[in-house]
Amino acid sequence: MADYNQQYYPPQGGPPQGYPPNSQYNPGGSEPYAQQYQPQPPQGGNYGYSEKDGEYERFKPKKRINDPFFLALFLAQLAGFAVVSGLALSTWIKEGGLGGGVGGNSTGNGVTLNSHTAYLLLLVTGIGAIFSIIYLILVRMFTSIIMKVTLILSIALNIALAVYMWITKYYSGAIIFTIIAIVSILAFWGFWSRIPLATMLLQVTMDVANHHKSVYFVAICGLIAQAALAVWYVYTVTATYAKWTPGNPSCTNYSGTANATITGATRCSSGAVAGLVFFETFSFLWTSQVIGNVCLATVAGGPFGGWYYFGPKENGLMPKHPTTSAFVRASTLSLGSIAFGSLIVTILELIRLLLNAAQNNSDDAFGAIIACVAACCVGCIESLVEYFNRYAYIEIALYGKPYIPAARDTWRLFKDRGIDALINDSLVGITLNFGGYIVGILSALFGYVYLRSTKPSYNVDGQYTAPVLLFAFLIGLQCMLTLGSAIEAGVSTIFVGLGEDPQVLAQRAPALFGMIAQAYPHVVQGVV
Repeated sequence: MADYNQQYYPPQGGPPQGYPPNSQYNPGGSEPYAQQYQPQPPQGGNYGYSEKDGEYERFKPKKRINDPFFLALFLAQLAGFAVVSGLALSTWIKEGGLGGGVGGNSTGNGVTLNSHTAYLLLLVTGIGAIFSIIYLILVRMFTSIIMKVTLILSIALNIALAVYMWITKYYSGAIIFTIIAIVSILAFWGFWSRIPLATMLLQVTMDVANHHKSVYFVAICGLIAQAALAVWYVYTVTATYAKWTPGNPSCTNYSGTANATITGATRCSSGAVAGLVFFETFSFLWTSQVIGNVCLATVAGGPFGGWYYFGPKENGLMPKHPTTSAFVRASTLSLGSIAFGSLIVTILELIRLLLNAAQNNSDDAFGAIIACVAACCVGCIESLVEYFNRYAYIEIALYGKPYIPAARDTWRLFKDRGIDALINDSLVGITLNFGGYIVGILSALFGYVYLRSTKPSYNVDGQYTAPVLLFAFLIGLQCMLTLGSAIEAGVSTIFVGLGEDPQVLAQRAPALFGMIAQAYPHVVQGVV
């Protein structure tokens, strides 16, 4: 076979957005991750490099704000959350937080949540952040082992949940998890045989991240922002319960004689509390999604995209400050597009949470089964949309597309390249997402032990245990998913680059390209 450089055909078109338009587009050299693989030259056309795609020119982003309606909607809901939070917290602070505190401090109003809850969930936030960092470090050190362990644990967990629900006679959930357990068992060996490719993929991604420390910096910043948002959300929800729950001192219908005519008192109702908490949860989930996806777009359009198209930074071809430039684009011009995609996932997540609540509160077995099946279906759709969106965000990050064109081109990329088959081979997402559930469960477990140990006055009968544990689980889950999204962004960026310029990966990571070429030869060839 001829020399590799003679067989290599560089991609057409200019560099991704944010890079010097007049610079020479040279992929540069590769890191010696493994022995060289000799690729065949591409056949046919070059997908993704047409001069024009409707009104959008590839690799020539326009300096305009994309999806301005969703940008305005996102900023409006964030402002609304800030207003509600300010009203609730001002009353809560004025009344001393209604008592409560760290540990066994049982002072405070026993009607609803008090400062004890805020401190508890603040501790949960810290615990979730610590568990997230530890899990990512372990994945970096023991990639293959953790992939195997998480695969086995995910199947074991499905089986355990099915058995538990049959024992407790929770038949609707038992049927669903039995089906999931059977499917996961049948798919076990198929997944197991794909672990070497997924391990190589994750190791290459982490090698790139090791050469670009900004990947971890962005992940840590995202984690801090996520934790700060979670703390803000926790205090806002706590203050909302304290301000608008009937029977509290701030209400005009408060039963206490001394406080019956409080100046500026608020009319309270359980409906108002439910509506406000629903809005606050919606705002938290949407904003949390946006934070994670901005981090994804930053590392995809910065260090990972730069590595794929320009080679390691030691080659001197990568522009200066690629991460900063990508963050500026993601948080300004492309923020509306990111908010658009994040809103879709948030709505699906809220629907699933409502169906789960309906299932748990239903006294009718048939109704509970219907709600459980519906929640499962919505959860599957949510996962698919979130999965698809990740690749759309990379198109947005690299080329500055609005959300709809990015989604359209992502679907075209999947269909033309057959990357859907390749993506399903990857266990990276399973490994990192399972870590999110582990961190969420550990955070909820910490919250449960803390509640049982401290016995706060508002939870004497255990009526607030479920919502507190739900908040704790969500906080831990979001912390880990935000941290893991930085690594997933690298994996997904490699897939996008593979679909558009497969021969570049042959130079960047030859062993990985060789494994992919042997398993999926149609993926690494040009599209006719």
